[in-house]
Amino acid sequence: MKLVPLPTCTIRAGNRYKKSLGFNPVRMDIKAGKLLDQIRYPRDLKKFKEEDLPQICDELRQYIIDIVSVKGGHFGASLGVVELTVALHYIYNTPYDQLVWDVGHQAYGHKILTGRRDIFHTNRLYKGISGFPNRTESEYDTFGVGHSSTSISAAIGMAVASDFKGLKGKQHIAIIGDGAMTAGLAFEGLNHAGYVNKNLLVILNDNCMSIDPNVGALKQYLTDITTSHTYNKVKDDVWNLLGKLSKFGKNAQEIVSKIENGIKSTLLKQSNLFESLNFRYFGPVDGHDVIHLAKILSDLKDIPGPKLLHCVTVKGKGYKPAEKDQTKWHAPGLFNKDTGEILKSISKEPQPPKYQDVFGHTVVELAEKNEKIMGVTPAMPSGSSMNIMMKAMPDRAFDVGIAEQHAVTFSAGLATQGMIPFCNIYSTFMQRAYDQVVHDVAIQNLNVVFCLDRGGIAGSDGTTHHGAFDLAYMRCVPNMIVSAPMNESELRNLMFTAQQDNMGPFTIRYPRGAGVLTDWRTPMKAIEVGTGRKICDGEELAILTIGHIGNYAVEACQLLKKEGLFPAHYDMRFAKPLDKKLLREIFSKFNKIITVEDGCIIGGMGSAVLEFMADHDYVAQVKRMGMPDRTIDHGSQLELHTECGYHPEGIAEEVVKLLRAKKGLMVS
Repeated sequence: MKLVPLPTCTIRAGNRYKKSLGFNPVRMDIKAGKLLDQIRYPRDLKKFKEEDLPQICDELRQYIIDIVSVKGGHFGASLGVVELTVALHYIYNTPYDQLVWDVGHQAYGHKILTGRRDIFHTNRLYKGISGFPNRTESEYDTFGVGHSSTSISAAIGMAVASDFKGLKGKQHIAIIGDGAMTAGLAFEGLNHAGYVNKNLLVILNDNCMSIDPNVGALKQYLTDITTSHTYNKVKDDVWNLLGKLSKFGKNAQEIVSKIENGIKSTLLKQSNLFESLNFRYFGPVDGHDVIHLAKILSDLKDIPGPKLLHCVTVKGKGYKPAEKDQTKWHAPGLFNKDTGEILKSISKEPQPPKYQDVFGHTVVELAEKNEKIMGVTPAMPSGSSMNIMMKAMPDRAFDVGIAEQHAVTFSAGLATQGMIPFCNIYSTFMQRAYDQVVHDVAIQNLNVVFCLDRGGIAGSDGTTHHGAFDLAYMRCVPNMIVSAPMNESELRNLMFTAQQDNMGPFTIRYPRGAGVLTDWRTPMKAIEVGTGRKICDGEELAILTIGHIGNYAVEACQLLKKEGLFPAHYDMRFAKPLDKKLLREIFSKFNKIITVEDGCIIGGMGSAVLEFMADHDYVAQVKRMGMPDRTIDHGSQLELHTECGYHPEGIAEEVVKLLRAKKGLMVS
């Protein structure tokens, strides 16, 4: 594939993608298609006739396939909203009219149509554009997203602000999937929007999927709507009336509304879910008929107040393999676009498993021996490998939908009855349920085991998905045990420990990706809570680590050994309670200490060590290494660890620097 130089990106002057910050990518020589090649911004799209829109959609879909197949990224979600994306930018005056994408997995087409086509190949790469809408990247990205179910609340806030400023004609559109609609925040937004009665359009992208198939009563309700033959037989008449509003005069909207609501109330008993919240419901409509969508959106612009358009789409639309296996093709990695073969690195040597898979197999192994164990995850069964238990023990493992708060309190309810729930949530998503952790679990001292996947730098998903804060936010909660394994065997041992009697709230955090052991199915044994271990003895300086990042310290010690330096290395294992006996030994022997953690430097394990030092009147030079007090963008895990300075070479350099420092107290 031919590579040619790409001019410096100037999407937004002064942003972090300028060449001065090291971003000077190359353009991939992939043809955009004869119509798409003429579109750099939505104003260019508006120059085409309606009959050109299907071809533009075809070219946009193919462009996404071409780029993602060789660069990776999220895939199926954006293919499913190509027609909707084109119709929205064709009809609305963006960025003046505000489009708010929920989560953002589906925003690739939006990015390509809004000035980023030529640099789209840098998507999710280090120093490239973000995989999600990002306000610092483009004025067309009206709201930064990454976590689900925020769009309605954000859009109604924008609508209220516009009304306050007297911008009566400004449009506000929230695009939310049926999976994201299961979260409490979405319903909170709907409830408030119906009350304040501002100009808002919610587009419900109904494809029966989030990352995994959707679950719950809402899914069934939407299915009932889309499969109601009687309702669908007459709903086209409503749209015909809407299309003739100008001929009915000023009272047309009221007339059509009464007719429409009467039809829906008569034909579909459950149709008042959205209408009871003061939303005008329209649909369901074919989300892949771009000309029809454009006409509908044009009509809806003239109808004031809160409205909901129900679009039925297919995740992965237009690429057969993605349509057939939508979970697998959510973010498939690199693939052969012609054959559909997902490309994976092949090694003749056995490879360590992913931590999530170690969790998935181990929780089943434990549950086979302990009938009290149950599994809970909020819409991430494949991402967390809870699907292994769901398949083996379907009556003891639950996907509760995108509802982290419910997942935690549901787990608390299980625990009150003597069950031991393993509640598996990504670290960054657990932030959404923090009150439930404190109020419903910790205060009641319930034995809920929080397995926090994606702890630390998460990689190309970027700042919204890094598990930066869990060590800090769990460490300050009363009754909470906070732990992190250095390898797969330690993960199994911590899981075994957590399901012992009367353990109380127990957090186990581990990173995204593979561990370090190929022979990982080791016999499980209990670990005494609050005990660390010595990895290697040494002299002059001690390195204290917690979790998988300790393997970087092992590499650093190997590098230093070649230079004739021999620091000691301790795996703390627990950020709370600390191993005070081990710390007394360390502070008695060493006056130079480095702490390393794959998490925020404020409030984490290093802070706990400093607190111990202060409380026990020890004096030492202490250097803390971890994620700095700023947001960290996207890139590979190693690239971002290097940027933060706690990669193996960075740890080794810090050891040398501290050993060369003059004697005296140094805390950082």
